[in-house]
Formats: sequence, structure tokens, C-alpha cells
Amino acid sequence: MAAKFVLEPPKKGDPIEVRQDLTLDVPDRPIVPFIEGDGTGPDIWRASQAVFDAAVRKAYGGKREIAWYEVFAGEKANKVYGEALWLPDETVEAIRRYVVAIKGPLTTPIGGGFRSINVTLRQVLDLYACVRPVRYFQGVPSPMKRPELLDVMIFRENVEDVYAGIEWAAGSPEANRVIALCKELGKTIRAESGIGIKPMSAFGSKRLIRRGILYALEHGKASVTLVHKGNIMKYTEGAFRGWGYELARDEFADRVISEDDVYKHHGGKVPAGKVLIKDRIADSIFQQLLLRPDEYSVLCTPNLNGDYLSDACAAQVGGLGIAPGGNIGDRAAVFEATHGTAPKYAGLDKVNPGSVMLSGALMLEHLGWSEASALITRGMERAIQAKTVTYDFARQMEGAREVKCSGFGSAVIEQMV
Repeated sequence: MAAKFVLEPPKKGDPIEVRQDLTLDVPDRPIVPFIEGDGTGPDIWRASQAVFDAAVRKAYGGKREIAWYEVFAGEKANKVYGEALWLPDETVEAIRRYVVAIKGPLTTPIGGGFRSINVTLRQVLDLYACVRPVRYFQGVPSPMKRPELLDVMIFRENVEDVYAGIEWAAGSPEANRVIALCKELGKTIRAESGIGIKPMSAFGSKRLIRRGILYALEHGKASVTLVHKGNIMKYTEGAFRGWGYELARDEFADRVISEDDVYKHHGGKVPAGKVLIKDRIADSIFQQLLLRPDEYSVLCTPNLNGDYLSDACAAQVGGLGIAPGGNIGDRAAVFEATHGTAPKYAGLDKVNPGSVMLSGALMLEHLGWSEASALITRGMERAIQAKTVTYDFARQMEGAREVKCSGFGSAVIEQMV
């Protein structure tokens, strides 16, 4: 069914364009689509949009402004379109046309029903890099003794591995055919097994790792770590590791050095001006990030490993309430809250909007508006240090002043300096 055009884009605004070299040409008044989200999404979005607009206004004195363009997905799309249409075609086309978008949390059923809207957006727009910065804000309650030592940028492959997984139910004709084929190839699979296939390619792995290495070089990071389970799955996750080292050698040999070369030729000391590239097995990196977090700065991971790892890292510094995320491809990007919809708090103006706010800061940095991005981060830092926080932090902080979701947004704006 052809998409219905529900809402015209703002007339006073211009589209972002992607140049031939894949950099962005950002006008002073870019049109940016947004999806407010389900559950607590509307509360979070209202608070966050006010913060974004205030940061841009303060940073550029009115010379720049975002022209917000609401598009629809999730439960609100059903209401607007009057039918079960969770991700309208025009929403996808709007994001494709205007290049950069931001969204709140969206409903996804577990075990059945429609497919995840988040996953669908990533795949149809080829948003192959899930980018999640994880760092500590002074004063946030944390289970760690020294949470400030963790400061990582996670690049998680976003369209292959289990996100491109192919499955057949146990006992189905298809599963039985795969089991029979494997038997012909000398591999035994127990009868009545469910079957899953996870594809991982050199192309998909390398473009993700390339982004991670470029980020480390551009931001002066010390190392890039390839996270994998290659000791067991040698031709998928082990290949991810191998392709990463191959890419580093072929494209970045003058700026990147492997851990092996550091110990073989440089006495264990990384030469000045070089970024260290190393790898760690997936289960090991969880321990490493707890015991020696300051030894890691950029992590590149396949899809499933990165999902676990980013949430675990977020838990070390205060939880998903302040964990931003971006889904970035060569021609589009969608920034988002990394937490769920929390429907029991919907409409109560209660929950922490930090995840969307920091995702907006990440979006502004992606646009090249780093001054506005920094204002949001500083405003949040100072609001938390002043102990002006939402209930999730207030209940764990002695002497805190609990505020509503909108109140936290106001506090962030007041603290922008």
C-alpha cells in the first residue's frame, strides 16, 4: 500500500545533503525528522526538544536553528493513520530524504507480533554502525568503586550477525532439511533442534571497523579493540577479528599498530602518534571492563556482542537512563533512546530524559555543531552535580532534589555554560 502523506515538512527549513565523499552539507536551519516514541516517549521528547533548542540558540545566537519535522512510528502511527501501520513508508522516506533523525523508545513485542521497528529502520536504511558512547557523570549513583575510569565508544555492527539471522522452528520441514544437509557435510545436529544462521561478511565487518578506527584517529583515542568469540566461531566472529586486522594493515598502516607489533618491535610501548589495535574474546572483555576499564577507549563488535556489552557498560556508570545511541550509515543516521518505553510511567512526567538528551548531543556532534553538543553535556553534568535529578537517581543520592522529567530539562538548560 502506498504511504499516505500525513504531515508536510516545515517550509522554513532546508534538507541536509550528503556530499560525494559522504560528509554532510548542513544548512543553518536543517529539517530534522523526529519520532517522539511510545510510553514515556512524549514526556521525554518534550523535555529533550526544549534542551536541544536552548543549546543551539545559546551556542549560535539565533544564527542556527533546527526545523523539527514530526514523523510517525509505533503506537502513534496507528492512531494517526487509523490502521495497524507501525512503520509507515513515508516515515522511512522522510528519514532517507532529510538524512538525520532522532527518536524516542518504540514498542516491540517479545516472542511474537510485528518485527522490531528499530531493527527494521536500521536494515532498510542500512544504518550499519550502532554507536554508543558510555562515560560517567560525576555524582550519578553507580555500583562501581571508580566508575569514572570507564569512558568508551562502542561501534556495534548493526545489520548483520543475529540482526540478519535466519531461523527455522524445531521440527519444521526447513529445519529438518538443514539438519540432513549438515549430516551430509559431516556435522551432527540433534534432531528436533531449532536452526539459526547468522551471516557476517568482510564488507559489513570492515566498514564498521573502519568507522571505529577513524573515530579513534579523529578524537585522539589510544586504542581500538576488536571484540569477538573467534575461539569458538572461527569463520564468523573469528573472521571479524581477522578482517579488522587486515583493514588496519591495508588502510591505516602508517597510523595504527597492532598489539603484537608493539611487543615484538617496541618493547611493549606504543610509538607516539599511533593508535593501538588489539582484540579481546567477548567473555574476557566483560571482566576487563570491570577490572581495567581505563585500558579501553574504542570497541568494535559484531551485533550481539555489542548489544550485551553496551548495556553492561551503561550499568557501570548509572544505567540506560543516561545511555545515548546513534545508528549511522553512509547516507542516513537515526539517534535514539537506548531504553524501553516504560508504559507504566507514561504521561506522568516522571522518568529520566537523559538518554534522549545525550543522543541529541551525539546527533549535534554528527552535524558538526559541536558547540551546542558540548552545552548539553555540560548542562547535564552540572545539573547532576547539583543533585537536581529525576526519581531514579534521587532515591539513590543523599540530599538530592527530585524533579520531574520536564524539571530536569529545565535544570539542564539553566546549567548550560
